Amino acid sequence: MSDMLSIGASGVRAYQTALATVGENIANVGTVGYARRAVTLAEVAGGSGSTNGYGAGNGVYLLGVDRSSDIYSAAALRATTSDLTRTTKGAEWLDRIQSALTGNQLTSRVTSFFGSAQALAAEPDSTALRTGMLSAASSAALAFTATGKAFDQVDADLQTAGTQAAQTLTSLGNSLTKINEGISRSQPGSTAAAQLMDQRDTILSQMSEMVDIDVRMDTIGRATVKLGGPEGAAFVQGATTGTVSYSRNQDGTAAFSVTIRGEVKDVAANGGTLAGITDGAQRVAAIRQSLNAVAEEFVTSVNDNQAAGVDRAGVAGKPMFSVIGAATNIQIDKDFDDGKLIAAASAATSTKPAGGVRDSSNLAALESTRVTKGFEASLTTLITGNATAYKQKNTIAEAQAAIRDGAATAQSVATGVNLDSEAVDLIRFQQAYAASSRVIQIARETMQTILDIR
Repeated sequence: MSDMLSIGASGVRAYQTALATVGENIANVGTVGYARRAVTLAEVAGGSGSTNGYGAGNGVYLLGVDRSSDIYSAAALRATTSDLTRTTKGAEWLDRIQSALTGNQLTSRVTSFFGSAQALAAEPDSTALRTGMLSAASSAALAFTATGKAFDQVDADLQTAGTQAAQTLTSLGNSLTKINEGISRSQPGSTAAAQLMDQRDTILSQMSEMVDIDVRMDTIGRATVKLGGPEGAAFVQGATTGTVSYSRNQDGTAAFSVTIRGEVKDVAANGGTLAGITDGAQRVAAIRQSLNAVAEEFVTSVNDNQAAGVDRAGVAGKPMFSVIGAATNIQIDKDFDDGKLIAAASAATSTKPAGGVRDSSNLAALESTRVTKGFEASLTTLITGNATAYKQKNTIAEAQAAIRDGAATAQSVATGVNLDSEAVDLIRFQQAYAASSRVIQIARETMQTILDIR
């Protein structure tokens, strides 16, 4: 009778835990990051002194709570997440660049300036047209300046985004080391260990959004992480984590590094937010360099044209523009305060009788410079080139999103909760629990019957 009681009791205990595990699965069917649990049961072996010659067992016991996992689907999901995030973040910076290039109507204002010069060339003695050209020049200068400031803001936002990304990644690393320590202290196969592993995988998923990572698990589930792939910089090693830093190089490109145990190593990010920021910074630096070149050439060409001519009074032309600091920080020169200072006539012909106030040969030379230098064409090329890159990024992102969704589905199939399967297990464990309870009841009734014999 004692064997029956112990057998029944072991079944009640084991199946009670099994039912609780199924209930936990059902309750978390929609919980992000939750991996299905399953109990593993084992026979309590019969003792050597058993009266049963065939060595009957002594019931059942809970061997452990197993957590569903698939290292291959998890790695695929992390990789596709990193690829998609790099593309989407890179597209966001391309969009910011496009807004900076087009938001101040720079190309149209430069066109308006040269258009006003053409109009003045037809009537160089017109005060109104001279005033109009001076106004158009001021408008073009303001457009260059505003565009430069827009890029200053993009640079500032890149700095903020890079710093925040480094801090976020460092924080995730610290969290992962604490989880590693918790896994070390938890009993393998326990519910506590499974919960810690869920948190571990969630942290790793968030890391993969920041940068492409290489993950290695030890026998008890602690994670070792490298940033930038298998040959990348060590970041999390057991209970030790590194500190990620962000910086901008002299050429405007972005750089990330990780410091761990006093050693500093560059992070060659190939995915995630870090790679998107790196791509964005590189693109901003290249576009800004081209924009600065156009601005410098524009100012130099217009001022050289002024120097080659004479104004309405026959005096040698003064510089129209001045630059303060950055190449795009253009303004009308402080001494150029009147449209009559525009050097419409050429210095070589203005002293001849055929010249005079109706001489516009210097403005004709300015138009020739416009065609030769191609200011507007250069600006248009910058805008269309960036727009094309932005469109290509979005197209790639659509394809990568589909790939990532496929990886997420595969991961869900491997580790997610299926309500149909849980319903079957629920019925099975309920029946087993009821049967174990019935064994205890029968053993008690039998014992009572024997005791009642007189």
